[in-house]
Amino acid sequence: MTLMRALVVEGPENAVIREVPIPRANNGEIVVQVRRAGICGTDLHIYKGEYLSPYPIIPGHEFAGVVHEIGEGVEGFRAGDRVSADPNLSCGRCRFCMSDRANHCERWNAIGVTLPGAMAEYVAVPAEVAAKLPDSLSFAQGAFIEPVACVVQALNRLSPRTGDRALLFGAGAMGQQWVQALARSGVSELVVIDLAEEKLALALQWGATRVISASSAAEVLSERTGKDGFDIVIDTTGVPQVIENSFQYIGPCGRFVQFGVTKEDASVSLPTFDLYQREWTLIGSMALNHTFAPALAWLEAGRICTEHLVTRELTLEGALRYFQGDRLPGDMKVQISFE
Repeated sequence: MTLMRALVVEGPENAVIREVPIPRANNGEIVVQVRRAGICGTDLHIYKGEYLSPYPIIPGHEFAGVVHEIGEGVEGFRAGDRVSADPNLSCGRCRFCMSDRANHCERWNAIGVTLPGAMAEYVAVPAEVAAKLPDSLSFAQGAFIEPVACVVQALNRLSPRTGDRALLFGAGAMGQQWVQALARSGVSELVVIDLAEEKLALALQWGATRVISASSAAEVLSERTGKDGFDIVIDTTGVPQVIENSFQYIGPCGRFVQFGVTKEDASVSLPTFDLYQREWTLIGSMALNHTFAPALAWLEAGRICTEHLVTRELTLEGALRYFQGDRLPGDMKVQISFE
């Protein structure tokens, strides 16, 4: 039996690096030799026991690599092809799949969430969700297709209108992708709030019209409530206190998007009269829903840039330390490199 090295989360706050069997390509599958795997906030929730994953689990749903093995019935791929993959697996037959809600599939699974993921030297992938990388994209960019696809999914649900005024909480890796996406979606004002000055400076460089330190946001935005609120308010932090605080800035007929992942049992207090009187729309957005191809096209065209968002490249051992707490305030996207 041939073995590979993998980061395995055995239970809440319990992860190890272990040798496990290299997956084989079953019918309709390919096995990808991983070159890059991104660490997502969801992976940290899995590690902390705050998400729906079973244990033990190999996390990692943002990845790119080369085709190592091809199973029976697979066409269109050759060994050595550079690929990435949509990690969300749906049945295509249930009522949700048949009504364009595949991310709510009754038989939903996800690579790196409920199935073995890419924080390993190899990962098995259904060929139908794999996509070849154009030569212009690096493996690091290929590992960004999934997170960009999540932003595309949220944008599709939000449907920004030309001239909308937007307020974004969080300027981390996901927030920075939102900044670029919103700037290209026609908003007239894009205010970004975060604690880290360097992240705010980056947001300003890539499309924000104004940035505000979270420490002074209440004072600076004191007049941006009620009728003077924003048309769009987005949370990428997943922090309940930030979410609850953000509601006051939603203007009449405004839309709120909950994009950041919270703990499963987290809750916030919502001003229900304002919900009624100001005619708010509350939008949740989970994962992606047939938005992998548009995200790939966006990256290939250079409409969303991600190279500057990778702040650290780690080995598997470094990733284990990252999960265990070796995280830096300036971290944005941290990737595991097998190159």
